[in-house]
Amino acid sequence: MKRNVSELLAPAAAVLLVALVVAAAAGVWPPFVAVESGSMEPTVERGDLVVVTATERFPWRGLVGHAEPDAPARLGGAGDVVVFDPPDGETRPILHRLAFRVSAGEDWTDRADPALLDGDCADLASCPAPYDGYITFGDANGEYDQSAGIAPVVREEWISAKALVSVPNLGWFRVGVDAALARLGLLPTAVGIGGAAAIAGGFGAVLIGWAGRVRGGGRR
Repeated sequence: MKRNVSELLAPAAAVLLVALVVAAAAGVWPPFVAVESGSMEPTVERGDLVVVTATERFPWRGLVGHAEPDAPARLGGAGDVVVFDPPDGETRPILHRLAFRVSAGEDWTDRADPALLDGDCADLASCPAPYDGYITFGDANGEYDQSAGIAPVVREEWISAKALVSVPNLGWFRVGVDAALARLGLLPTAVGIGGAAAIAGGFGAVLIGWAGRVRGGGRR
């Protein structure tokens, strides 16, 4: 019996150890997010798993917007792709790209790309900027989030992580888990995950199951 218990606990212990190492390196929990929408296509698609890190971790040099000179390439475009969570309590965190930083009271439309705006400052709820923060957008969307009403100006403290790399299709596991929870309940879902973990050796299934979920802001 002791041998059987040890054999059962060993994979779980290995998974926990790896998860702790990854979290320590990333500086954020969970260190993965599963993407629910296509607003960051074509580089990041629905069902992808995105590895994220804390904003101050190497190789980052602070938050860099798409419009800044010499903005580094991140996930198929210029500027940082970040996870942010507007405090409206109604939506999941959003994975979108930073456009540029704004200051409180600024008419930021003067610096914006006209192709990503629907109207001028007087037409937008987030203009002038009510506080310091960032203008953001999804690569596949046709407007800034603040023009489309997807999010207000994004305060820096709402940004929880930066995207490092995306892995195609690995996020479907997490999306499926939440769908099963909503439809079947906790116990049947737990049994199903246990079976999947046993088939997969336990390792990848459990790690991916710990991933967070992000949406793309209701577009694509």
